[in-house]
Amino acid sequence: MISKEILKKIKRLELKTSRLVEGAVAGGYLSAFKGRGIEFTEVREYFEGDDVRAIDWNVTARMGQAYMKTFMEERDLTVMLAVDLSGSTGFGTTTQTKRELAVDFCAAAALLAVKNNDRVGLLAYTDKVELFVPPRKGKRHVMRLLADLSSFTPAGKGTNHHLAAATLMKTVKHRATLFWVSDFAGAEDSDGSKGMRAAAKRHELVPVVLRDRRELDMPDAGLVRFADPETGEAAYIDTSSSAFRKAFDEHAEKSESTVTALCKSLHAEPVRLWTGSSPIMPLMRYFRRKARHGRH
Repeated sequence: MISKEILKKIKRLELKTSRLVEGAVAGGYLSAFKGRGIEFTEVREYFEGDDVRAIDWNVTARMGQAYMKTFMEERDLTVMLAVDLSGSTGFGTTTQTKRELAVDFCAAAALLAVKNNDRVGLLAYTDKVELFVPPRKGKRHVMRLLADLSSFTPAGKGTNHHLAAATLMKTVKHRATLFWVSDFAGAEDSDGSKGMRAAAKRHELVPVVLRDRRELDMPDAGLVRFADPETGEAAYIDTSSSAFRKAFDEHAEKSESTVTALCKSLHAEPVRLWTGSSPIMPLMRYFRRKARHGRH
């Protein structure tokens, strides 16, 4: 049973994303993700002017006259949401944390997918696999998935991108559209990036990068207590110190360069999201670019 509190939360999520699902971006989704290709439907008699490349020679030989294979576009898609719930995603200095932003994005993507009768699945992870929901169709399934994600308290605090990628490779055998939602902390780890590259060869991987403005622009706030969300280690730091500010800027620049390099190695264009902002516009822009450039 889903509690009344969680039901209210899911209803709010649905309302927040209704504009996206009902609006023009739904068409963008359809254009961007056209399906896995075409599938065979039946054979019929050959008519003058038909493309001879589609002749079914086995049936033709058996029947003594030409028969054609007919096809239709295979629109049936699987959308997988790989969601990083590690300690660093609990950070946020606006109206929401990166983890809450991730849930908002997943609600938008999942409701878009279910509107187009696509299957939706979920893998949530930290330094372990926290939650796995096999892909299925239907709004009831998606609402249950979103309820589980929004109410879930992860047991782990660390990050293991490699384990997440390995799990996806074992459990999702057919090609899927894979939205990988993370701040990509630790993405420079060779095993993690190797695992993501393997996943990107099988699936259409879309990196969804979670960011908070203060991760890139630290204000001069004097003495501040900082805590590592994954290890729990804490220390007081003078944010007005020139040495600290230089080190902070270098770290921020390195983090951004790491994500850029990872996306390039995946041959994937990222969707960048910021806490306190709706994921709708970045998603719309991504769909437009993808529909314009076609699938690669």
